[in-house]
Amino acid sequence: MRILRIITLVLAGLSLAANAGTPQQAAAIRTAYERANEAWQLKLKLAKSVEERESLLGQRPDQVAAAEKMWTVIKGDLDKEWVLDPAAWFLRLAFPLAQIGDDGIRRPLMAEQVEAVRREVGQHHIKSSKLAPMCMALVACGDNQAMSLLRRIEKENPDKTVRGVAALGIAMLDKNLGDDPRVMAERLSMLRKAIIDAADVVIDGSSVAKMAEDELYIIMNLSKGRVAPDLNGVDSGGRPMKLSDYSGKVVMLLFWNSGNEGADGVIDMIRSVRADERFAGKQFEVVGVNSDSRETLRDLQQRPTAPVDWPNFSDPENKLGNEYRVGSWPFVYVLNGEREIRFFGALGPFAELTAAAVLEGE
Repeated sequence: MRILRIITLVLAGLSLAANAGTPQQAAAIRTAYERANEAWQLKLKLAKSVEERESLLGQRPDQVAAAEKMWTVIKGDLDKEWVLDPAAWFLRLAFPLAQIGDDGIRRPLMAEQVEAVRREVGQHHIKSSKLAPMCMALVACGDNQAMSLLRRIEKENPDKTVRGVAALGIAMLDKNLGDDPRVMAERLSMLRKAIIDAADVVIDGSSVAKMAEDELYIIMNLSKGRVAPDLNGVDSGGRPMKLSDYSGKVVMLLFWNSGNEGADGVIDMIRSVRADERFAGKQFEVVGVNSDSRETLRDLQQRPTAPVDWPNFSDPENKLGNEYRVGSWPFVYVLNGEREIRFFGALGPFAELTAAAVLEGE
């Protein structure tokens, strides 16, 4: 019986070893997906027509498949430190994935896996010196659980550079809580700590110092109640265009790209907003900042069905987007007639309600 037990234990160990992933496997999955995505983005940028671009949209690298492959590699080793970097990459990829049920409700696709990663970080890695990429992945998640974990890391991790990156993450998520003086005070305090403790740390090509500088710029220039910076550029025909041209109007300033997932829904939503009786014929305008090629934007504006019939800056190099520190699309600001910021965030009901309230005199 003892021999049989030993054989059983050995076989179990062999099975676990066969199912365990390796850092090399994780790196290969990440590299393959990122290279495919870069090639796809280049094809989109070089597309000569809306038809070609729409065809390419169906060839987007499979984000779900990449997340599932990475999960297969890391799931058995979440308590091991080597997993932290690929797990951070997995969180960024998996957190936004969702599916629409038969009832029309949007539900997270990999909620259990995301929660497992965060749980294991809290249980096994809270004091690891390799948590910096995970801190930024938690910022990408942006929910209450992410904030709670960042606060734990900032308080409990013995490595001051990790604490500094966690502080930056807290400051970045704090901006979702509004402009209450206590929130603003914490944001500034956390940014100061990030700069002192982790300025030279580089994550995904950006230093903590640069990210903190961007956050300070947002506080000073792009927070609610601030006068939004003017934008100077051109439209799809190369004609000069300025945001201040719309002085006196409530403006929904939309940063967008037709290559983003759900872009058709964005176009339909804007067309619906402009036709809505709350806005049509009033001192209101949607002004786009579009990062497609100028030719693609022009084709979108000229297509016979559902044209993009609102004014747009052509911003293929994202210069105007960078002025507003926009990191993801679509993103919208609602400005009053004096260009004061009344809302910033996702395009949707809150943006519309804010614009309607400003039109009615708040």
